[in-house]
Amino acid sequence: ENLQLTKDIVPNWLLDTPDPNVSVGLCCEPLKVEMVIRGYLAGHSARLYKNGVRKLSGVPLPEGLREFDMFPQHPIITPATKAEQGLHDEDISREDLIRKGIVSEEDYRLMEKYTYALFARGTEIASKHGLILVDTKYEFGKTRDGEIVLIDEIHTPDSSRYFYKEGYDERQENGEPQIQLSKEFVRQWLISKGFQGEKGQKVPTMTDKYVQSVSERYIELYENIMGEKFLPADTSDIENRIYDNIMRFLQNQ
Repeated sequence: ENLQLTKDIVPNWLLDTPDPNVSVGLCCEPLKVEMVIRGYLAGHSARLYKNGVRKLSGVPLPEGLREFDMFPQHPIITPATKAEQGLHDEDISREDLIRKGIVSEEDYRLMEKYTYALFARGTEIASKHGLILVDTKYEFGKTRDGEIVLIDEIHTPDSSRYFYKEGYDERQENGEPQIQLSKEFVRQWLISKGFQGEKGQKVPTMTDKYVQSVSERYIELYENIMGEKFLPADTSDIENRIYDNIMRFLQNQ
């Protein structure tokens, strides 16, 4: 739905969703950079800042910020290289991206323009639902015709962080943690179990009870972000459901 709500800003890869578990889209060559945009000091940026880092992806960060503060130069783009499977994405400056030939200057300028516009739209949508869009990432690819389009999901809990707008100022003034809507709670659980995605580390086992709690939290996130009730699809015969929906889609092409 967020892809539909931003089609007037940037073309995207999605053509149709014939089934809740199936998306049909354009074949694209991904550009190997994540356009991370941040409005507030939170998550990855907060952890680095706490450790004394004052420059993120080439963007200088001022002294005296508290966790969850809005950046004075709100928002900032802190790109990261798109890592190969199993490796961490790495922060990289705009200048280094272009100098190393990861993307051309022309392509980067267009992605930068799209990123600011998408974040503004995402902020507007979030505000209508009583939320603050804290940070997010956008990924882009090129179609066979060479057009840059938005790929992957946008403004979801997997790619974005939200705060509840109500009480944000009071919580900051009192030095209290903000109420977050994101996958950060899963990340913190993994960190508490000694897993940070480093080489040689083993992913801790998630019990059925914990997996269920994650599902419930994601439903809460969906309902707050989308402003509508989550209605689960029928999964009693999921393979045949998917098959039937795909065949119906193909017959209508």
